[in-house]
Amino acid sequence: MKIAFVGKGGSGKTTLSSLFIRHLVASGAPVVAIDADINQHLGPALGLEEAAAAALPAMGERLSLIKDHLRGSNPRISSAATMIKTTPPGEGSRLVRVREPNPVYDACARPVELDGGAARLMVTGPFTDADLGVACYHSKTGAVELFLNHLVDGPDEYVVVDMTAGSDSFASGMFTRFDMTFLVAEPTRKGVSVYRQYKEYARDFGVALKVVGNKIQAPDDIDFLRAEVGDDLLVTVGHSDWVRAMEKGRPPRFELLEEDNSRALRTLRAAADATYELRDWERYTRQMVHFHLKNAEAWGNERTGVDLAAQVDPGFMLGESVATPV
Repeated sequence: MKIAFVGKGGSGKTTLSSLFIRHLVASGAPVVAIDADINQHLGPALGLEEAAAAALPAMGERLSLIKDHLRGSNPRISSAATMIKTTPPGEGSRLVRVREPNPVYDACARPVELDGGAARLMVTGPFTDADLGVACYHSKTGAVELFLNHLVDGPDEYVVVDMTAGSDSFASGMFTRFDMTFLVAEPTRKGVSVYRQYKEYARDFGVALKVVGNKIQAPDDIDFLRAEVGDDLLVTVGHSDWVRAMEKGRPPRFELLEEDNSRALRTLRAAADATYELRDWERYTRQMVHFHLKNAEAWGNERTGVDLAAQVDPGFMLGESVATPV
């Protein structure tokens, strides 16, 4: 299952995504965790020291390797250099799976030990001063989008992505790559503004969106969120001594997380798992093609010097039964 955590900066989405990852790992589920946020805080939230988190291999710096692997023997892609972030798979492309090893994991993923197991962690890499005026952060998250476009995942296995704050993911089709999007919102007008953007933009794409109310202090906070987002409010989370200890670098055993917050995490997982029966691989593939053609016309054809529409394989549909070439 592919799950995104989104929200405005400071909403607590990285903290909640890290708690959800811990919850999944504690249950024995295989998890790939991806930090696609501009601030790159997921590693420390999962317990890594700052130096260890900074040393993680950046996907954005290994984009050529990622393209080389995913391209495989796809005859519609003349070279890895002509692949852009939205390039969809076709016959001959190499697909990636959650459990199986592959060169992308070898180059970009590192195990993070958590209570009861480990998650594979991948990061886009930080946004630096050198990027300003030269490139945008979308060039870094493009590696994540390519990975998701070529990912075949099944039930009871999870890819959890801590997304960049705000509505930046609308610049490409990455917001449509998820089975479930959890939008973390504080009980303030600013807190729900990103929700409205997501809800409006995602309306035509069948995006499953649920709101997680965070930093709840009183019943009127819940009333406010319910009035603003209605039935999209799935669950709320309040103060956590466990989280405070984690933020100080001294997390207790995960089993000691407060019962209310543990129950909230179980609710998130149940909501994500329920989307499996609603999967529509035809729509998923069609949306990949839609955004690829849109990006090709807007900038991709000019940048690569080729007609990127020719990369679309009209007879290919991504799905769990698709075989992966070696």
